[in-house]
Amino acid sequence: MADKLLIPCLYLQSGKAVTGFGQRNLFGDGNIENLVRFYRDNGADELLVFDISSGDAEHEQAISNIKSICSAAEIPVMAAGNINRMEDVKKLLYAGCTKVVLNFSKANNISLLEEVSKRFGKEKMAVCISSTEEFTANQTLIESFADEVLALDTIQDEIHACSAIKIILHTEVSKTAALKSLLQKDSVYALSGAYISSLDISLQAFKADCKADGIPVVTFESAIAWADFKLNSDGLIPVVVQDYKTDQVLMVAYMNEEAFNNTLKTGKMTYWSRSRQELWLKGLTSGHFQYVKSLALDCDNDTILAKVDQIGAACHTGSRSCFFKPLVQKEYNDTNPLHIFQDVYDVIADRKLHPKEGSYTNYLFEKGIDKILKKVGEECAEIIIAAKNPDKEEIKYEISDFLYHVMVLMVEKGVTWEEITTELARR
Repeated sequence: MADKLLIPCLYLQSGKAVTGFGQRNLFGDGNIENLVRFYRDNGADELLVFDISSGDAEHEQAISNIKSICSAAEIPVMAAGNINRMEDVKKLLYAGCTKVVLNFSKANNISLLEEVSKRFGKEKMAVCISSTEEFTANQTLIESFADEVLALDTIQDEIHACSAIKIILHTEVSKTAALKSLLQKDSVYALSGAYISSLDISLQAFKADCKADGIPVVTFESAIAWADFKLNSDGLIPVVVQDYKTDQVLMVAYMNEEAFNNTLKTGKMTYWSRSRQELWLKGLTSGHFQYVKSLALDCDNDTILAKVDQIGAACHTGSRSCFFKPLVQKEYNDTNPLHIFQDVYDVIADRKLHPKEGSYTNYLFEKGIDKILKKVGEECAEIIIAAKNPDKEEIKYEISDFLYHVMVLMVEKGVTWEEITTELARR
């Protein structure tokens, strides 16, 4: 049996998360990016976003919000609601959604499915069904052009009896025993709804409970048993902790078996405090949690490398990293591409904030967007000309010029390298 997925849902209205269809009460604090990070860091497998906006202007704002959600989520995002034409599907997929959900209670969505599936791919299409009749009346169409069904009622068994399509069940059931019974059904591929979306429960804990009952769910599982680790004389293993985005070394700590198992169970870095002789869930008192992205063992099985999403500072001093005291340093050129791009970008951004007399960068900013665009266009042409030259030195020079001017444009338009790399990674 394949792993069953847990998919929280958000209802998006006027740039805020609300409690449901037809509701105006805020869900949590209503901040969608905070909610997305909460789900991402606490065990959600995917995310379902319903756009319940009214009017074209609010719908466009919702698409912008969904783009921010996709950037922050780091898990697949599905979008549903207010999809009326191919352009809506295109905008949502370009915003970063892995799937769009067409509402089969709307005739125009039924007629839209084949066209958008052929254009963007069947794997990017899901359909929302609220009755068995909606499915059976369109079964051939759905199976031919959609990858999943989102069932808004307990009709999963009826659909499964006549089709092999994957079914996400959106349910208001809140009792864990009943939810586990649903997950044990072959007809349920994933669960969404009130309990899965609650801010008061731990999806990691629910997953551990499911796992104990033999229900396959997505959890952290170590590929190497603790018994195969080489421990120090105190029965501990050192852990080097890195920021998962920048690779900055944040800290070094130690784990015993209990700390290691708790890390896998909760998805939060847990250590053994040698000074206090007790388990230490990083961030429990400070709020500076470390959410696990990956754990790797070195060649000798005696050191763990943890890549984490660090909330706030890693060091008790308030420093981002514990390693901030210089000992010895030799001057060298940092040629790491991302470091260079970010450093140059930061210099350009600083010039915009703090103009410097005689600066070419400030000259471009003073002349405005048209001058910047003209230079970007000119540098594109220079690259084409240089590419005809057999000497690669010229094209290196022209590409460097082009990238500089593109970064001026990025700063002018408020686009960051993180946004660019996120978009490239998504593709």
